[in-house]
Amino acid sequence: MRALLSINDPRWGRGEGNGNGKDGSRPRANESKRPPGGDGDGPPDLDEMWRNFNRRLSGLFGGKGGNGFRPDNGRAARIGVGIVIGVLIAVYAGSGLFVVQEGQTGVVLQFGKLDGTVGQGVHWRAPYPFASHEIVDTTQVRSIEIGRNNVVRLANVKESAMLTRDADIVDVRFIVQYRIRSATDYLFRSVDPERSVSQAAQAAVRAIVGTRSAADLLNQDRDAMREQLAAAIQRDLDRYQSGLEVTAVTMQSVAAPEQTQAAYAEVAKARDEREAAKRAAQAYANDLLPKAQGDAAKLIDEAKTYADRVVTEAEGDADRFKQVYAQYSKAPAVIRERMYLQTMQEIYSNTTKVFVGNKGGSVV
Repeated sequence: MRALLSINDPRWGRGEGNGNGKDGSRPRANESKRPPGGDGDGPPDLDEMWRNFNRRLSGLFGGKGGNGFRPDNGRAARIGVGIVIGVLIAVYAGSGLFVVQEGQTGVVLQFGKLDGTVGQGVHWRAPYPFASHEIVDTTQVRSIEIGRNNVVRLANVKESAMLTRDADIVDVRFIVQYRIRSATDYLFRSVDPERSVSQAAQAAVRAIVGTRSAADLLNQDRDAMREQLAAAIQRDLDRYQSGLEVTAVTMQSVAAPEQTQAAYAEVAKARDEREAAKRAAQAYANDLLPKAQGDAAKLIDEAKTYADRVVTEAEGDADRFKQVYAQYSKAPAVIRERMYLQTMQEIYSNTTKVFVGNKGGSVV
């Protein structure tokens, strides 16, 4: 209460004087008993502390200190307020600075509306609430697993269970990896990106499985199915302008349900045995066929050679017959005798001959 009355005293801000009343102040009876700084045994003088604070503040802003302190009609206060306002404006304007790192895209919004995108570097936009920005990482690869062991409560089947064309059930599990391709579509057209990828992947795999039999799916090349899944998922994401890009699809398993795995194993074993028998038969055919083809070619060559020889001999005999006939037609008796002698010569040249003479009955 004493401090409040002292602050409101009309002598506030004047010099202390010497107690003789020349400066218009009245001497204080107990002033000499308490030191100004309160270093004595009594409590500190709050009036004196307040006057010391005013003198120091006046000296800081260029006023007169000590006993000559006089108010400067608020000039120092205005300067201080201006400095504070300038600092606040600078801080407010600086709040519009933002940094976009490598592999990121900055999306600037002005009054909640898309104003543009910026790349790597330091950028400035109007402070809030006039503008704002979002930083989107376009290089981070995210992944989601499709076909988990979760049981769908309404159908009481696993999430990985898929219905085939021939009304069988197979378990298909795979992982989809994706990243952000368009920052604006990702922010403004996709409410739940992970759910969008999950729904697109499930729709794609069920469409592919539904057009194939269980045997085809269990024996199909996984790389071909992986490429088909990636293309189908990307088509769905592009149709809804999600701003996402599928980078890879990894097939984990395509298997029969646990209840039918034993039967499928027997079928697979029989199929493997059939394939082994086919390979053995093909190997035997590959070994036998060249030999048979070689023997056939040899027989064909021999037959052609024999035919050529027989034809040549027949043609030669025919030519000789024609020549003999031409001579025979000129002298039939002579030619007939000559042919007889030649024939007899050919016959008797390689046989044992017995000659019986007319005289003495000698035999040679």
